[in-house]
Order: sequence, then C-alpha cells, then structure tokens
Amino acid sequence: MTFLETILGEVLQLFKREGIEANSEADIIRKLDIRQSTYHELFLNKPDMVLQVIKFDIKQQNDKQQELLKMANNPVEEIMMLLVDGIKSMKEINPVFISDLQLYPEAWQVSLDNLANNNQQVNAEILNRGVLEGYFRRDVNLQLVTKIILEQFFMMINPMVFPPDKYDLAEVFRSIYLYYVRGICTEHGGKMAEEFFAKNTL
Repeated sequence: MTFLETILGEVLQLFKREGIEANSEADIIRKLDIRQSTYHELFLNKPDMVLQVIKFDIKQQNDKQQELLKMANNPVEEIMMLLVDGIKSMKEINPVFISDLQLYPEAWQVSLDNLANNNQQVNAEILNRGVLEGYFRRDVNLQLVTKIILEQFFMMINPMVFPPDKYDLAEVFRSIYLYYVRGICTEHGGKMAEEFFAKNTL
C-alpha cells in the first residue's frame, strides 16, 4: 500500500466514524499527524480530498465484493451475502457521512455512478444466472428488478425519507431487501434463502 493509500484509508475511517464536516482540513492534518505541506502535495483542497477518498472506497468495496461472491455456492447466496455485507457496512457508518457526502457534488456523483453501473450490473448478472438455474422466478423482469433494487437504495439513503435520527439505516436496509429478495425467489430458491438466514445473523 502506498503512502497516499494509507492516508486515504485513515481519512475514510475518520469520515465514516465522524462524518465529513465534523473536521476541518486543519483538524484532519492534525489527526493524520502529517505536515501541512504534505497534505497540500496530496490534495488540492477538501473537495479534492473527499473525491479521492470516495474513489479509494469504491475500489476497496468493489474488490471486496468480488472476493465475497467467490465464497457463495449459488446465486441466492450471492445476493444474500451482498445483503449481509451491506447491512454490516451500514452499521459501521455514521449516518451523517452519507448526508455530508451529498454536499460534495463531484464525489457524490462518482458514488452514484458506481451504484448505477457496477452494482446494477453485478445484481443483473446474479439474477440472470439465478433465473436460469431455477432459484429466481422466470417471470422476473431483470431490467426492472435491478432498477428497483437501485432505486430502493437511493430511497434508503435519502434523509428526507428516512431521517437518520429516527431510523436505523441498517434496519431499513434489512427491511427493504430481505423481504424483496424472498419475493423474487422460486420455492427452491426460497428454501435456500431460509437456510442462509438460519445460519447468518443480520
């Protein structure tokens, strides 16, 4: 891992723990224990830092996602593993982080683009295989279902719909996706889903 990657990793953890706006650039420099000149060699300003941190986070998430999927035995487990990982990730993030991120349009757009492109493509591939292998219902409209999954995520992270001070985002995530996935499963797939949930604590 390069020096920049180490710094990005530390800032990412700080953001996820405290939010982005909780610390000024001076606070971040102090907490990173680096010189101001070093900071400005790495980042043009705070928006640039946030953008680099988000790109770093996306790469880590996508790499982790691919490794996670290799452990699944079938498409139902793949969807469920992504669900469980998503819930765990939401529990580790201060809800303020998501609302703060929307204050940085370029970084927020990069995050949305990754959801719309990578995540939607991954879900579509899993669902397609699941239909062919008999785990998901054949009458499922793949394009529509992947779109619904994406839009449900946008709804979930919208603070106007689910204010973080009133709703546990991890529980919202679970409630939205757990029951939706069950609904698109065949009887065979549903049994696989039930077995998975019996072995995994959400």
